[in-house]
Parts: sequence; structure tokens; C-alpha cells
Amino acid sequence: MTFAPDSLALNRKLPLWYQVSQSLRASILGRRPDDPLRLPTEDALAAHYGVSVLTMRQALKELETEGLITRHRRRGTFIEPSARRASPVRLLGSVDTIVAQQSGEHTAVLGHGPAPVPAELAEYFPGLDEAVAYRRLRHDEASGEPTNWAENLVRPEVAEHIDVADLARWPMTKVLRDVVGVRISRITDTVEARLADPETARLLQVPLLSPILHYTGVTYDEDGRAVDIARIHYRGDRFSFTVTLDAH
Repeated sequence: MTFAPDSLALNRKLPLWYQVSQSLRASILGRRPDDPLRLPTEDALAAHYGVSVLTMRQALKELETEGLITRHRRRGTFIEPSARRASPVRLLGSVDTIVAQQSGEHTAVLGHGPAPVPAELAEYFPGLDEAVAYRRLRHDEASGEPTNWAENLVRPEVAEHIDVADLARWPMTKVLRDVVGVRISRITDTVEARLADPETARLLQVPLLSPILHYTGVTYDEDGRAVDIARIHYRGDRFSFTVTLDAH
């Protein structure tokens, strides 16, 4: 048997090899422990994603460089089970990039339930006084070290379709898109440097007022409504911030 990656809707404004590599990366990092490690052939993967074999080969080379896969002549391509994900916070214009960025770590759901919409976020949920908050803590699977904690505020009518058990396995973006069926039109991202407050210091096991990266991502549906606001606190000693601009 071979590993079955997720499907991908290609955006012709972004490099195809990059989109394919990020989609496959998200599938690999979000796989079940008992999923097969062998990947389909280059031809089969190219057909699956609707790209050329050359494009597929370039995408696989990216994942091999990252250490997520190994390629063996005549034997095939295999997922590296002990591979650790790289740690840049990337903003590259693809929903699959967001899914890939948030995948591949052990996630514990700390709690969920109704919560007031903070004043600083009210502009995204006009007329809505209360949303449903989901709090999660992510750990590095190899070391057990906490890497980031996240809080998502979701519209109540969307949240009623979310199974909390899915959030222990998949990122919120993937759950919204692939499980709930939200047709995501765009995600706006903001990353800024902050100092760890008492709660963040406790959850991430870092000194109070140590540097962290604070990410805010607002997810919009095809009607232009904000359906989810993610606020993620990354350990400053584990992550860097990278932006790539495509000149074409």
C-alpha cells in the first residue's frame, strides 16, 4: 500500500511546485501513525495533483531537502518517520501553506466554549458579542517541549459543526476547509514580536517577558465574512519569521 495525500486546488498565480510541496508536506505531517510510509510514484503523484512530472520532481526535491522524505533508486520514495519539521513562520500566500505550518506536532486541546469577542477583534465580527473559543497547546513530538499555544475564535454557527476531537489531529484551517466545508477565500496574517505574559510563559515554559512571536490570522469565507480568528504564540527560541515574495 502507498500513502494517500490530500487533494489540492491549484492557484495559477503561485509556483505550482511550491503549492504541491506544501500540500504534500501538510498531508505527511498530518498523517495517522499507521498510515503507509511509501509514497506513490512520481507519475501517480503528478496525475493526482494535475501537474507535470518535472513539477512533481521539484516538489519532492524540496521535501527531501527538508528531510521529510527519502528517495531510493528502484525502491521508491518513503516518508521519513523520525523527521522533525522545520521551524520558520512562513507567509507565502497559500492556504495549504498555513495548514502545513500548523501540522506535524502533538496537539492538546486545553478547552473550548463561549467567550466574549475582545474589543480589539470586534471589527472582524461586527454585531457579534460572543464567539466560540478553542485553546490548544502544541508540543514537539520528539522532545515533548511546548512550541506554541493557540486560541481560535470561531463564529457560533460555524463552531457547531466542529468536532473537538478533530482539532487534536488537524489544524483549525484544515478542519474548517476539509471537514466543516467552509469555502475559504483568503487568510490575512500578521506576525509581531511580543514579550511573554504570565499565561504564555507558563504554557510555553519560558521566562516571563521573554521574546515570543505573536501570529494573528483572520480566515474569510467566500462571502467575505471572517469565520475564524487565530492567535498563536510561538516560542522565540524555536521559530523565525520568513517572507518569500514571488517576482512573477
